[in-house]
Amino acid sequence: MIYTVTLNPAIDYVMTPLSLDMGFTNRSSGEELYCGGNGINVSTLLNELDIVNVAMGIVGGFTGDYLIETLQDKGISCNFVRLEKGFTRINVKFSGAIMAMVNGNGPKIPEKKVEELLDRMDVVREGDMLVLTGSIPNSLPEDMYTQIMHRLDGRGIEYVVDAPGQLLMEALKSHPFLIKPNNHEVGRIYHVPIETPEECMPYAHKLQAEGARNVIISCGGYGSLLLDEEGGEHVVPSVKVRLVNTTGAGDSMVAGFIGKVHGEGSTYGDALRFASACGTATAASKGIAKRATIDRVYEALCEMMNKKPRKSSKKK
Repeated sequence: MIYTVTLNPAIDYVMTPLSLDMGFTNRSSGEELYCGGNGINVSTLLNELDIVNVAMGIVGGFTGDYLIETLQDKGISCNFVRLEKGFTRINVKFSGAIMAMVNGNGPKIPEKKVEELLDRMDVVREGDMLVLTGSIPNSLPEDMYTQIMHRLDGRGIEYVVDAPGQLLMEALKSHPFLIKPNNHEVGRIYHVPIETPEECMPYAHKLQAEGARNVIISCGGYGSLLLDEEGGEHVVPSVKVRLVNTTGAGDSMVAGFIGKVHGEGSTYGDALRFASACGTATAASKGIAKRATIDRVYEALCEMMNKKPRKSSKKK
């Protein structure tokens, strides 16, 4: 079973403003609501792939009720702790000609609710996969992911961690099955300017030496790379699409990869191709990508990679 954890979920309220003039009343030409949070994004795409999973986390108030009801309506199993005070944050995002966002701060989470969530995680057993991804609320310790992994240590659980900076580096001590930073996050960790998969590969080896079993680094339009636990280096290009939305693209990569490896037993190379297609498909969609879009992008990617380069003719 795959479990996802979202400690700081959100309702994303996406607006398409006709203009955005400070000090004046602005109008929107349309609005949409999405259930957000990195772990929830992973669960949503896994569900689109018909892979059973359980979404866990902490929610509160009427927005938390809406989030759970929406996920359950989609067929996603939920095991969220409910707060007695406060409400799940709302992120306001402007999309279209004007691109901007204002993320809510989120509720204060008391220690007893953290303990309740940890108790609920006792259902995670040997052979299960636990996905820890996204920001940590201000009211929780910065090493929350490390605390969770220490709590579950020795149970034979496989961890997936997608978190920034020091949070990621601390998690490497628990030897996660997979980490997935992007090129800019890796650059900030090692204080180097890197863009392409080829430039990132040496740092993937460093991250693996620090404890990660498999390392995926996404590089936007340059493609992505995987350094697998057997030492195999894999690089895939990026299919060119019209960029609609970057939110959830990295989470979709994570879901696509673990869905193929954990759910279907695919090879690492094939799983990276599919993961790349999932991330690109979400970038070309308003929300988390649908299966039909993923399949189209995956087919295009495979065609790109299967084309043999023409041999250059040399005069003798």
